[in-house]
This record gives sequence, C-alpha cells and structure tokens, in this order.
Amino acid sequence: MITPPQYREKEKGTIVGVGEILWDIFPDGRVLGGAPANFVYHASQFGFDGYTVSAVGNDALGREILDTLSKKRLNHMVEIVDYPTGTVQVTLDANGVPKYEICEEVAWDNIPFTAQMERLAVSCRAVCFGSLAQRSAVSRTTINRFLDLIPSDSYKIFDVNLRQHYYDFDIIHASLLKSNILKINDEEVYTLANLFGMTDLSEQEICLQLMKRYNLKIVVETKGAIGSYIFTNTETSYIDTPKVEVVDTVGAGDSFTGAFIVSLLSGKSLRESHQMAVDVSAYVCGQKGGMPAFAI
Repeated sequence: MITPPQYREKEKGTIVGVGEILWDIFPDGRVLGGAPANFVYHASQFGFDGYTVSAVGNDALGREILDTLSKKRLNHMVEIVDYPTGTVQVTLDANGVPKYEICEEVAWDNIPFTAQMERLAVSCRAVCFGSLAQRSAVSRTTINRFLDLIPSDSYKIFDVNLRQHYYDFDIIHASLLKSNILKINDEEVYTLANLFGMTDLSEQEICLQLMKRYNLKIVVETKGAIGSYIFTNTETSYIDTPKVEVVDTVGAGDSFTGAFIVSLLSGKSLRESHQMAVDVSAYVCGQKGGMPAFAI
C-alpha cells in the first residue's frame, strides 16, 4: 500500500510522458500500457498534473484507450491518426518478467506535433521519453520538437527502454544529448557499453562515464530483484529491492521513475526520493499491468 499524503497537493507546472501508448495483451486479457504513459500515470497519482502525449487509431482499441484514460482521470493529448492502435503481446516467465512482441506501423509511430503540444511544453517541469517511439521519423521528430521547447531548468528523463531491435547508436546518442537524467536497467547498461566502447568498465563505471560524457545530472540504474543505484556528481545511493510476491514486473521501472521525479520536485532529498521510488516499484510488481491504482 502506498500512502504519500505529503505529495497530494497540486503542484505548478506539468509532468509529461511522450511516446508510445498501447494495449499490453496478456494471455488472460489486455491492460493499458506504454512506458511514457505508465510513468506519467504514476506521477499524476502523487498529485501532479500529468499528461500523456501519444496517438491512437480510429478504431475500437483506440476509443477504448481514450475511455480508459478518462476513467483513470489522466490528462492526455492523444491524437487520432490513420494507423491502427498499438498492441504488444506479453508473455511472462516464471518470475513474472515480461517478454514483448511489438507490432509495427501503428498509431504511436505517427504522433503529430500540434499547437496544443507546443503550449504544453512551455509549462513542463519534467518529461519522460524513450527510444522505442523514436523508431519512426514522425514520432521522433515530434518528441524532439517537444524537448526543444521545454524550459531549460526542467527534468528531461531519457528512459532508454531498449526493446527488440528498435534502437541504434544515433538515436541513443541524440537522446542523451537532449537529456539531463538517464534511466537504465542493468541489462541495458551492457548494451550501451557495447555501443559506446566501454566494455572494459564495470556497471558503476559505465553509468558514471555516461554521466560525465553527456553532462547528466542523474543516472538511475535499476537491477530488478537485486536493487537500484542512483548516481549524481556528488552522491551515490543504493537500496536493495524489497522481497514481494511478484504478479508481473510490467511498468515497474516506469513507476520507479515517476515516483522518483515527483519526490525530487516536491523537495525531497535524493535518498528520500530513491526510497519512495523503490517502495512504489515494489507495489507495482505485486499488481497486474503497468498502471495499478495506489491505495491512497
């Protein structure tokens, strides 16, 4: 149970997740998902104005997404485009860790940039984006235009979120240049080490080298059931992952990032913010799908 009354007052400015929104299709049904949407949903549960920015198709699945967002009271700028709504087939291993099969040529590959998005960007205090929605030129252009309009003192979180073959050096390099926070997991650390020629370094050294090379404020590394690190130029925080009965780990990293960012924005210390992120992520692992409601 998550009970954070100290975060329930509405804050000035907005928190945005821009990129994919889709249906995660499990063997026993579907749940709303997409890393940026998961992130901003959890941020909004702490009392912040959260907006998910994406696109859906003019179809039943798209209409259901818009209806579900309204029921969850999540603000959204989700355009309707002439492509099918995105779906992902999800299978879970014995530990609840997901494997994804992601459809191509879908709505969130074709997110248009709008005047409404432009107005949203100038009031944005934090935005989270990843590599997946940048697999297409249309959405990649929209994401970059949005990032370019955000105030310079806002948090720009690149959740690298590597999926299948939908990434390359150029996308990751360009995204890091536009970011001031990197969110990465332990498997992704080694993928980036190969891409950036850091294979002789340890996990921590890779994270610190990326921070230095791209002038990042913070690097967040999650290590699944083991624990998580948060690095800054002056501080390193490590917390073990609590033992919970895992239903699935879908959206756990997104909820971690959302809770961490809103805690920082609420004036909490790095360590306090890290602990809240760990607690929220553990809660989400015990629920189905990436957007469970907190018991507040």
